[in-house]
Amino acid sequence: MATSISTQPVFQLDCRNGVFIGMHNSATNAPLSPSQRTAQPESGDSGTTAQDKASAIVYADPRSLALLELIRRIAPSDASVLVIGDTGTGKELVARQIHGLSNRANKPFAAINCGAFPENLFESELFGHEKGAFSGATHTKTGWFETANGGTLFLDEVGDLPLSLQVKLLRALQEGEVIRVGGRKTIPVDVRIIAATNRDLEQAVKAGRFREDLYFRLKVVRIPLSPLRERSGDIVPLARHFMCKYVRSLGLPPIRLAQDALSKLSRYSWPGNIRELENTIHSTLLTFTGEFIRAKDIDLPELDRDAPFDVPTLEPADNVIRLSALEHFLRDQMSAPIPQLLDSVIETTVRIAYENAGRNQAQAARILGISRSVLRTHLKNIGLLNTAPTS
Repeated sequence: MATSISTQPVFQLDCRNGVFIGMHNSATNAPLSPSQRTAQPESGDSGTTAQDKASAIVYADPRSLALLELIRRIAPSDASVLVIGDTGTGKELVARQIHGLSNRANKPFAAINCGAFPENLFESELFGHEKGAFSGATHTKTGWFETANGGTLFLDEVGDLPLSLQVKLLRALQEGEVIRVGGRKTIPVDVRIIAATNRDLEQAVKAGRFREDLYFRLKVVRIPLSPLRERSGDIVPLARHFMCKYVRSLGLPPIRLAQDALSKLSRYSWPGNIRELENTIHSTLLTFTGEFIRAKDIDLPELDRDAPFDVPTLEPADNVIRLSALEHFLRDQMSAPIPQLLDSVIETTVRIAYENAGRNQAQAARILGISRSVLRTHLKNIGLLNTAPTS
């Protein structure tokens, strides 16, 4: 399936929102549309649709910066990738980013949920079928392997595959070919596999529920995704991103999150991860009228108001990865610099630290490694003092 991608996407800094978001066209510096990011099958309820469900990744927390660097390193290869994480942590979005930065970016990206079909139909969905192969097969149908030929096939919830289908999937990966149900002809396919699961596949292998040879075939590169509660530095930037998204889609006037709302969002544990945060922002905006959203406007379970703000400590290796990711990003900007780039980077860094600290100046200064007086100078310069109601 053709796609309109013509240049390599890069990660850019949106200075209006102060977050690392999405993929942009490296030639025009314009955001890529959903249709440009991926080529997606148009049939089948369980594959991706024409609407890109995962429009942006926000990179602010150290764990996310490390993830970005890992994605950059592995994307150009054809190695299989296994993404492991809780529901709602953005596994498909990571798969899309890997595809978008790979040499297959101008080829199809197809996604299928392995738990969405009964066993007797899934083989047909994955490999296709010939006309008359079974009752109801009134025409020949191509499977997802053929749909993604030349590109990337994302197998979500691969841990739900029954053993009988694991054998056939393994054969397709080993041989690089598929046979449609009811057919005899082998069809060559060239796909990169990215699989995802929220299950412990090592335990499934030990329990005999998942084939060991398939497990090792899938996890050439293993990407564990941390739950949102373990990368709290992403909460406020994500909330601001979803605010912008839904204010725009709902046609609302400008709305901002007040300090007490930011603190409430930052201190909640988010068991539903990014998906729960997005739904919370969406539902809040549907019923809200006004300019500043306060803590009382956000419907969340009762919080421990006295919980201390935690600045994560990092191992030296984590710092190296973070600095490498930052350097890579800044080098990208030199090809098409943002006007007043240095001022924009300083402003964005200060804003993110301030908001991640719940607008607590002492904590924000500690995050940045500067004195409170220096921080206050920066906050005054960018107009962040006394710009929102206090708690």
